[in-house]
Amino acid sequence: MANYDVFKVDGSKAGSVELSDAVFAIEPNNEVLFEAINLQRASLRQGTHAVKNRSAVRGGGRKPWRQKGTGRARQGTIRAPQWRGGGVVFGPTPRSYAYKMPKKMRRLALRSAISYKVKENEFKIVDSFNLEAPETKEFKTTLTNLELPKKVLVVTVGEDVNVELSARNIPGVQITTPEGLNVLDLTHADSVLITQEAAKKVEEVLG
Repeated sequence: MANYDVFKVDGSKAGSVELSDAVFAIEPNNEVLFEAINLQRASLRQGTHAVKNRSAVRGGGRKPWRQKGTGRARQGTIRAPQWRGGGVVFGPTPRSYAYKMPKKMRRLALRSAISYKVKENEFKIVDSFNLEAPETKEFKTTLTNLELPKKVLVVTVGEDVNVELSARNIPGVQITTPEGLNVLDLTHADSVLITQEAAKKVEEVLG
């Protein structure tokens, strides 16, 4: 267990919170992290690529010439692959690129990504946002006060509508929950801003 600073929205220190080293301070496993990123990127692929084979190309139902007696090679259809305008052989077909990864490996990858952010000082804990209404200007001021870069992943417990509406017009800011936390979002962000309650929830889920 280690103590981490907790900040207020104005940038001042609010106190500290004790979090598990097993979640926030492990030695990142780069191989598992790399595999988890590839898995997630593969699952995002549409896989709608397709070409027409000889049965899908329009036309070619009639035999172009009789089998024997012409002196030419026998042909059954003008849509065979050797013909101009014919079907494609062994071309791409629609498929899913998604594959599975053991649960323990997925959790290890997530802990590795979080620990990497903590190790690189790209992880800040805020006590709470306390937004009474959606206010983009106020939320942007909070990010400035906390000296955060442009690409920020904000983690809150539950669906905080005021935070979501306040942040959605700010380029580079993404909102998620402890349950929706994933390695692709974590590694893509320059910094992670998480509420104290959300940090405890992450510890509970991954600990």
